[in-house]
Amino acid sequence: MHDPHTLLAPDNAAQQRLARKGYALDRTALSALVRERAEAIATRDNLRAELNTISRRLRGSGTDEDSRRGGVEAARELKERIRKAEHTQRTLDAELKDVLLGIPNTPLDEVPDGTPDDPVVEVRRWGQPPRFDFTPRDHVELGTTTGILDLERAGKLSGTRFAVTVRAGARLERALASFLLDLHTGEHGYHEYSVPHLVTRETMTGTGQLPKFEADLFRTQVDEDRDLYLIPTAEVPLVNLFRGETLPAADLPLALTAHTACFRSEAGSYGRDTRGLIRLHQFAKVELVRLCTQQDAADQLQLMLSHAEECLKRLGLHYRVIELRAGDLGFSARRTYDLEVWLPSQGTFREISSVSDCGPFQARRAGIQVRQGAGREYPATLNGSGLPIGRTMVAILEQYQQADGSVIVPPALVPYAGFSRIGPDGACD
Repeated sequence: MHDPHTLLAPDNAAQQRLARKGYALDRTALSALVRERAEAIATRDNLRAELNTISRRLRGSGTDEDSRRGGVEAARELKERIRKAEHTQRTLDAELKDVLLGIPNTPLDEVPDGTPDDPVVEVRRWGQPPRFDFTPRDHVELGTTTGILDLERAGKLSGTRFAVTVRAGARLERALASFLLDLHTGEHGYHEYSVPHLVTRETMTGTGQLPKFEADLFRTQVDEDRDLYLIPTAEVPLVNLFRGETLPAADLPLALTAHTACFRSEAGSYGRDTRGLIRLHQFAKVELVRLCTQQDAADQLQLMLSHAEECLKRLGLHYRVIELRAGDLGFSARRTYDLEVWLPSQGTFREISSVSDCGPFQARRAGIQVRQGAGREYPATLNGSGLPIGRTMVAILEQYQQADGSVIVPPALVPYAGFSRIGPDGACD
């Protein structure tokens, strides 16, 4: 969330930055709302001051009875006017908050201009694409023929965009989660958390999923007065662990990780990636979150990016890093790098992880502050996938497939999986 005075600064810098993201800031409407709210606050304060003056006079000595009755009546009228003024102020507070909650984060100046339709900004590649002397199968065919992926029965249980993994498939998922968590906690310095999958509206608002993206979320009603939302990513509960808190600067940076199920309605995406594991309503992911001082955010972003890349390197998966253009950034992000993994069946790179710097945007929404000497400031929050389980399985199945329909397990996963190969019939050895 933004400070409205920053948005309305005379240099129009915020308006220009938001325009790079494709958002048109209505400065006239925002300015009018800010001015109206300020006037309501001034009216309320003036009325309170007038009431205090009358109250002091009534408490004083030497006031005759007629003057006292007049003063009591004036005080009663002022209290009613104050009540109405406070109601007006609360209404305007809510209106301003709603407007500010709907304005996205501003991109950093160094983020390249452009939209998703422009050519990607490739930063680097790692590894080489696997070479096959046969036509590579896609992960759905590989998973179905080996019997480790059952989309038909998943559809019977829950409808489209759900998956059931079986035997070696389920074991490979579990192995991936353990491998990733051990890497991040043992070598990268993250603290592991087990967090709720259902969270409040306030929690979703803190990281920017609400109010703008309500259609993308699954919601459940606990009772008449309580709704909870299924998390779309562990970023939501991990960042909001500290909602409303003031953290000592000496505790930063904080590095958090969690393995959770994630739930997304994928509103507006129907017709894209509907086969297999790439775009599901429910999937598992190991998430990375860091909180740091604002001046350290750029370095922390590169560090987190290296952690996500290390996962793919250890698994021997060919990938590339791209930087998103300003018009392609997510709502809460001010800078984002995507990791895209090579899928032989499609002959192209596909997104497997996004690593983003949100600056103080989420911290301001969630009321997280850092104590710096005698003052306070909002920390920067950063998040990234490290990695999603399903899409990583897709990449492993496709990049490690063999001519006979078997799949080799990446050596780094063998100690966790307990097998080094999935045979054409799904048997493990």
